[in-house]
Amino acid sequence: MKNICFLIGNLNHSGGTERVTTLIANGLSQYGFKVSILNLFGGDVPFFKLDQGIQNQALFNKKISMRKNYFSAIWKIRKYIIKNKIDTLIVVDSISCIFSVPALFGLKKIQHICWEHFNYNVDLGIPLRRRGRLWAAKYCSDIITLTERDARLWKNNISNIKATITTIYNPTPYENPEINPSLKHKTVLAVGRLTYQKGFDLLLQSWAHVSKLKSDWVLKIVGGGEDEEKLKAQANELGIAEKVVFIPPTKNVIEHFQTASIFCLSSRFEGFGMVLLEAKAFGLPVVSFDCDCGPSDLIRHDINGFLVKPDNILDLVENIHIACNLTESEYLKISNQNQVENRLFFTHNIIEKWVSIL
Repeated sequence: MKNICFLIGNLNHSGGTERVTTLIANGLSQYGFKVSILNLFGGDVPFFKLDQGIQNQALFNKKISMRKNYFSAIWKIRKYIIKNKIDTLIVVDSISCIFSVPALFGLKKIQHICWEHFNYNVDLGIPLRRRGRLWAAKYCSDIITLTERDARLWKNNISNIKATITTIYNPTPYENPEINPSLKHKTVLAVGRLTYQKGFDLLLQSWAHVSKLKSDWVLKIVGGGEDEEKLKAQANELGIAEKVVFIPPTKNVIEHFQTASIFCLSSRFEGFGMVLLEAKAFGLPVVSFDCDCGPSDLIRHDINGFLVKPDNILDLVENIHIACNLTESEYLKISNQNQVENRLFFTHNIIEKWVSIL
């Protein structure tokens, strides 16, 4: 079996990128591949559980300026690849290709995979991410996108792509969870980092309207981040502080899915949206902005959820209200549909697609 290495920022973080990297790394390890994780820094206390057989190391012990240590990082990656006889390097997040491409220069036998975790239209204000994508298109053997929509964005925006582009969805973290979907919970759940990307400010504006129509319902927001105080202040200003519950990040998010009626994704943009998979696993109808990228790959409007015009607060209000007013039979039909579809995202099905690439 091949010797595979994942290059990632810091596995100590609790985001979707770290979760899915852990899932895929564990799955490939269990399949029989020799797997290692190489963090740019940190990674000594992974937030999600890694299989014992996976080697986990870091280029640097603490967070440093990667710009100032650019050539040192390249040299360290190359040294690690050669010393550990790596056959395949999977670069988690296209921006890290600015390190991996020069690090692998001349090492032609190594399979070089760029695993995109955002979407082509998003660079998060870091122009180097776009350079990383251009280098990946020219020098990597494969590019893995999380959605078909993003694969089209790559092909439409970069000419003469030499890498093979393949879409592989993320696996669900919950394959057979105990579920209790019911409108009787009267709770709309949202989960994610409290940042501009996740659009919780838009969700609060929408909830100010919804709560007037559904005064006995509550909005739960699970997560932490730099916008926490700003969002709590916004809830106060809108007069809905008693109708919104802010819950800190937790490893035990299951209980919140089990006691919710509806899930809402208010993101301005996504790479995939792991929380959508999680909500579907618990049989929750999802109301989501149709942003780039992810929601349209996972949600079919009025069949297994509701797609809303991007950033459109009134449309979000209308569709949350529709979801809250579903009849029991309509609700259970959507819930059952999501549970059935969740099987497509079981880890072994997704791992098979990775194996075919490897």
